[in-house]
Amino acid sequence: MTAYHLIASIQEKSKLPPIGKLIDVGGHKLHLYCAGEGKISIILDHSLGGIDGYFLVEELAKISRVCIYDRAGYGWSQSSHKPRTSEQIVKELHILLKKAEIEPPYILVGNSFGSYNMRLYADNFPEEVVGMVLTDGLHEKQMLAMPLSLKLLKLFFTVSFLIASLGAALGIVRFLGIIGIFEVLKPQLRKFPKTTLKIVKISFYSGRHWLTMFREMWSLNNSGRQLKNVNGFGNIPIINIKAAMFLRPSLGRFYFSIQPADKLRDAIQSNLFLLSTDCEQLLAAKSGHFVWIDQQEVILTAVKKIFTKVEQFDY
Repeated sequence: MTAYHLIASIQEKSKLPPIGKLIDVGGHKLHLYCAGEGKISIILDHSLGGIDGYFLVEELAKISRVCIYDRAGYGWSQSSHKPRTSEQIVKELHILLKKAEIEPPYILVGNSFGSYNMRLYADNFPEEVVGMVLTDGLHEKQMLAMPLSLKLLKLFFTVSFLIASLGAALGIVRFLGIIGIFEVLKPQLRKFPKTTLKIVKISFYSGRHWLTMFREMWSLNNSGRQLKNVNGFGNIPIINIKAAMFLRPSLGRFYFSIQPADKLRDAIQSNLFLLSTDCEQLLAAKSGHFVWIDQQEVILTAVKKIFTKVEQFDY
């Protein structure tokens, strides 16, 4: 199994080359892919451990130019020895956009942990950002003071990611992907084009992907503390998308929902609603935390709403 995994990994590099550009951001290269046209660029940032934006990029490209990048350690991007905190991630993203000559203004779209990064980017470079969409986002106030039950759950996931990195290195994750376990656990994946699904799966087959998930989760509290001084954004239009539950029904008729997580998210959304004087909340009523997979039409609606607000200005 391990030998097959190593051979398959080598073949994939030639059969599935980067669809975008690899750009050096200071010691390592990040992958950036842009599609569509428009004066305002939509910048996507994935969830923790996810490269879920690829499921949405082609639809967003029908609205305007959209750029998606793989954070260091994911997808086609190289790993980095630097801390995997929001502060470091934002520095790298800013360098990436400048070197790629992706000129502002930007509408930032951040999913889950990506919402930390997008908020910090907007705070550091306010002159570049005209709107944000935060999909089931995080808020540091609740994340840094979560109850013990959720701290234990967070620790469980953190350790699981480290163990999974070993399983991926041995080829176990690839084997599970080949026999269709991903689609069993998340049936909604079946609706996406096979090429797009392959891009996402191949990243998860890599041990460095899971190791990066571990590093980002391990640094999550540090990222939260870096957001503590990020207050309001004036009247910049922001749309917060709230999922109906933390985990949606799956595996037949069984229902998985973690009540403390749902309660925490309610409090988080209350704080996110105060980020701007022009803030709106949309409910993804049929979605769990992974809105980009479960109910991506809500994200498209949110982005279109932001464009309606900002297109009247001359950029």
